Amino acid sequence: MGIAVGGVDLLSEKAAMMRECLQKSETITDNVVTILGSFDHRLSALETAMRPTQIRTHSIRKAHENIDRTLKAAEVILAHFDQYRQAEAKILKGPHEDLENYLEAIDKLRSNIQFFGSKKGFKSSDGIVVHANNLLAKAISKLEDEFRQLLLSYSKPVEPERLFDCLPNSMRPSSPGHEGDPSGKNHHSESHNNNAEAVVYTPPALIPPRFLPLLHDLAQQMVEAGHQQPLLKIYRDARSHVLEESLQKLGVEKLNKDDVQKLQWEILEAKIGNWIHFMRIAVKLLFAGERKVCDQIFEGFDSLSEQCFAEVTTNSVSMLLSFGEAIAKSKRSPEKLFVLLDMYEIMQELHSEIETLFKGKACSAIREAATSLTKRLAQTAQETFGDFEEAVEKDATKTAVTDGTVHPLTSYVINYVKFLFDYQSTLKQLFQEFEGGEDSSQLASVTVRIMQALQTNLDGKSKQYKDLALTHLFLMNNIHYIVRSVRRSEAKDLLGDDWVQRHRRIVQQHANQYKRNAWAKILQCLSIQGLTSSGGGSGTAGGDGGTGSSSGASRAIVKDRFKSFNIMFEELHQKQSQWTVPDTELRESLRLAVAEVLLPAYRSFVKRFGPLVESGKNPQKYIKYSAEDLDRMLGEFFEV
Repeated sequence: MGIAVGGVDLLSEKAAMMRECLQKSETITDNVVTILGSFDHRLSALETAMRPTQIRTHSIRKAHENIDRTLKAAEVILAHFDQYRQAEAKILKGPHEDLENYLEAIDKLRSNIQFFGSKKGFKSSDGIVVHANNLLAKAISKLEDEFRQLLLSYSKPVEPERLFDCLPNSMRPSSPGHEGDPSGKNHHSESHNNNAEAVVYTPPALIPPRFLPLLHDLAQQMVEAGHQQPLLKIYRDARSHVLEESLQKLGVEKLNKDDVQKLQWEILEAKIGNWIHFMRIAVKLLFAGERKVCDQIFEGFDSLSEQCFAEVTTNSVSMLLSFGEAIAKSKRSPEKLFVLLDMYEIMQELHSEIETLFKGKACSAIREAATSLTKRLAQTAQETFGDFEEAVEKDATKTAVTDGTVHPLTSYVINYVKFLFDYQSTLKQLFQEFEGGEDSSQLASVTVRIMQALQTNLDGKSKQYKDLALTHLFLMNNIHYIVRSVRRSEAKDLLGDDWVQRHRRIVQQHANQYKRNAWAKILQCLSIQGLTSSGGGSGTAGGDGGTGSSSGASRAIVKDRFKSFNIMFEELHQKQSQWTVPDTELRESLRLAVAEVLLPAYRSFVKRFGPLVESGKNPQKYIKYSAEDLDRMLGEFFEV
């Protein structure tokens, strides 16, 4: 019991101690709160006291920042003022001493104008911009003068020799086939060669390449200043005349239709050959070189480049094309067909290059002019072709061919047809353009018509002869010439073997008609008809195989026959030794054909009836010739 009471007292004592401690802690807490409250009051008072100082400090910082910005802006403005003064000094000196620095000064001046133009709040900016623009205008004006001076200094006509050096080796005047003749008369073969040598054209540098970048910079400044039109005029005036002079030095003339009509054909033909060569040189060398210059000077300004190129080349192109137009519009004649085809060919050859060089809207008139000339040449060639066929049929030349040889018309027409086959690809284009259809059949049809027209004309000319034998000899010679020429040319493949064989038979028919008309009468002298008492038999003296006798034959009639034979043969010899068969093979075969008929008949007649004459007086008066004599004399017929 006592222990329990002691424990309670102990607990009570401890609780009292804890209460006392808690009370002390509360007192301390209250004291701390009081102290902290006092601090808060003091801090608020301090903050209130320092606020004016903070505001002043912030204002000072802002003021410093504004001052810094103003100083930096002033520095930029002063720097631009400095640049402006430097640019002004360089521009006032002019571009001659240092063009590169002059261009740089213009760029700085433009930069200054842009800078001050954006500073609307700056009091003096408007005045500076006005002054700078005036200075820029003067600078650009000086640039125009410099551009003009540079362009004129380095724009010189190109000498012909220099142009010839730019041609492929095969087309230079000094090469074989062109000795002393820059016209390139064998140009037609170029388009049909086997390309053994690469055809390379190297356009000359019309302005030294080292000056082109500088000219480009000058042009760029002028364009940026809005001076495109003055620039265009300067370039056109400087380059156009030089290009024309280059062509004139080469030999290009501006001829119209009336000028062309007055020229003799040989002179005109030479001028056309030259024109073809000049067209190649102009397009492949001069215009190509001019295009390169334009593209480099006006790089980045395509429309301006095309406009300049068009204006520079217009007069030169017109000078060249006007001659072609004059030829195409001049009076048509057969000999002009081939030069028209040559001219058409060169225009076709250059078509793609003309389209490429003269690209763009500015050059459209030049492209159209070239296309128009090509079409007109094609049309005139087509009409001339038709005229030729009609002219062959209606040719009324009275050229006398007394010896029955090949008529000049025949050789002319055949050579004409041969030349046509050199232009097969060109004629193909013509036929397709104007008639449509398959080209080889068109050419075959035209060739057949021309041959038929020629034969029709020859038939008419053959009727001029009074001697039918000479008529057939003439037709034999001419048709044989036609057949032989066709067989040796490309016309054979086109006309075909049937045509050739048919006309060979015609030649043979005329040869037979010649023999019949020339020799039938003299062969009657060698006939036994009217010599024998029976009066039978109608053959020659050799009709019985040459074994019969002369019994019953009248010596007087036999003498008369020999006499008539001699007279007739001598007449034939005198006449036909003046006739001509120009083809050696045909001449020999015709002589042989005559000999094969005449000599056996003569031998037989002499053998059978010669004794009647030989037994009388002066037999040599009647039997004047041996068969060998006749054979030798036949060898004198038809000699050329």
